[in-house]
Amino acid sequence: MKFPLAALAAFLLFAPLASAQEVTIPNFWDDNERFTKPDLSRLPRMRFLTTTDFPPFNFVDRQKQLAGFHVDLARAICKELDILNRCEIQAIPWDDLVEALEKEQGEAIIAGLAVTSDARQKLDFSRPYLHIPARFVVRKDGGFSPPAYDALFRKKIGVVENSAHAAYFSNIFANRTATSFATRAEALDALTSGDVDAVFSDAVSLSFWLSSASAGDCCEFLDGPYLSREFFGNGMAIALPDDKPELVEAMNYALSRINDRGTFAEIYLRYFPVGLF
Repeated sequence: MKFPLAALAAFLLFAPLASAQEVTIPNFWDDNERFTKPDLSRLPRMRFLTTTDFPPFNFVDRQKQLAGFHVDLARAICKELDILNRCEIQAIPWDDLVEALEKEQGEAIIAGLAVTSDARQKLDFSRPYLHIPARFVVRKDGGFSPPAYDALFRKKIGVVENSAHAAYFSNIFANRTATSFATRAEALDALTSGDVDAVFSDAVSLSFWLSSASAGDCCEFLDGPYLSREFFGNGMAIALPDDKPELVEAMNYALSRINDRGTFAEIYLRYFPVGLF
């Protein structure tokens, strides 16, 4: 899900303006659940740790400033908790994130760290704020209409070999034909050339490709989204020290409020104007 900065800049600049009516805003919160705002008056500072190489989530923009979905989300969290004056966002190498948190060089990691059983042995996590679904892209001139299971009967579907999406496709669409490619780029090239009829992959990568020059406005999403904890993980969450339950409580409170106020939707549309869902 990483993209060259030039491609990201072009996407954000030239992607069609979207609105909440045109794009489905994901909501992973229970309207009946309430979180209590914790007292963080004794917290000297709130340092979010991230990286610079995971666009559109975190990257360095053309003005050499740290930017991205995660950066804006961290700032919104600090604003919701009334700690903007104590809020810092620091970029460090990916491999150093967990060690830096363990050495108390930061209070939280907001960088897309996978929520796994191994990670939970060292860290605690907030509720997930985003899941990355899988989607199909098909040619606009192919005459496809949902549902995908019927539309793709006897069609060639491109997947990346040994990927979670290939495994999910094999499990859910067992009677449909998949053609494996070494990379997503090769699969999408095959789609534009007509060698396959559709490509199944993660929605972030596909949304960027749909708005790119290489796609040439040839294609569109079909059906979906497809979510699976078994195949695609537990979603994106904020990683926190396992001995700071008040910080977990604070993150959940802020994320819930950001969702309720519509702030999450604003940030989401800023970075995913094509939409993932």
